[in-house]
Amino acid sequence: MKLGIGTYCYMWSIGFPGAAPQNPMSALDLLARAREFGLHVVQYGPNLSLGTLPEPHLSELLARAKEWDIDLEVGTRGLGPEHLRQQLALAERVGSKILRTIPELEGGNTPNAEELTASLQAILPDLAAARIKLAMENGKVPAAVLDEVIRSLSSPWVGITLDTVNSLAIPEGTEQVVKTLAPHTVCLHIKEFIVKRAWHMMGFIVEGKPAGQGQLNVPWLLDVLRAAGASGNAILELWPPEQKTLAETIALERAWVVESIPYLRRLIPN
Repeated sequence: MKLGIGTYCYMWSIGFPGAAPQNPMSALDLLARAREFGLHVVQYGPNLSLGTLPEPHLSELLARAKEWDIDLEVGTRGLGPEHLRQQLALAERVGSKILRTIPELEGGNTPNAEELTASLQAILPDLAAARIKLAMENGKVPAAVLDEVIRSLSSPWVGITLDTVNSLAIPEGTEQVVKTLAPHTVCLHIKEFIVKRAWHMMGFIVEGKPAGQGQLNVPWLLDVLRAAGASGNAILELWPPEQKTLAETIALERAWVVESIPYLRRLIPN
């Protein structure tokens, strides 16, 4: 397992609808940031997709990644076979060993077990031919359903991107999700969080924190994954809360990365 950063480590710096920085972080900027931290993995998600880069920019990125000894991983969303085949071709080109995706149908609908199984069966031959694992991220589909579908397929080319917070939205507890999906995990998203009561005591607020400063028991998490024989890399992701200005939010986000990496380095030395 190697420690890396991804595009969801710098969501505010990259920008999204409603939050557009004047000088958004580029794909090459992210790669350079990984080099500064001495990291050797960068995962690009759909918020900064490598598939949208002009050819000269992609070629430059691949050259710098090779020069700096940084592995690239490709992330997307959706289950459409043609879309996944396009993303597989991109993953092959950049040398990504996994293709991370959010398991959702057209229009963003969440698939049931039958729909998920059918979608995966359609792409299995392509995954095997490319020798790339499809890493479905938890958060929309219940962990028990993901576990059931993966076991029924019994394919080495389908696994899980285990996110430590996403499933709270279903809602499912982190411990339950980790224990259920650990045997299938081929990528880990370490996202620290804290759950606290609203001031009026009627409800809860879920916010991000720098790694090691919230309620996520990272040593326990890594122990469970290692005991289950999980493979793949650990990618830092962050949920910094919005500040008074976008510039302040971006500054907080970048500070959190700086705080998080030394802590994780003690637990994941590679």
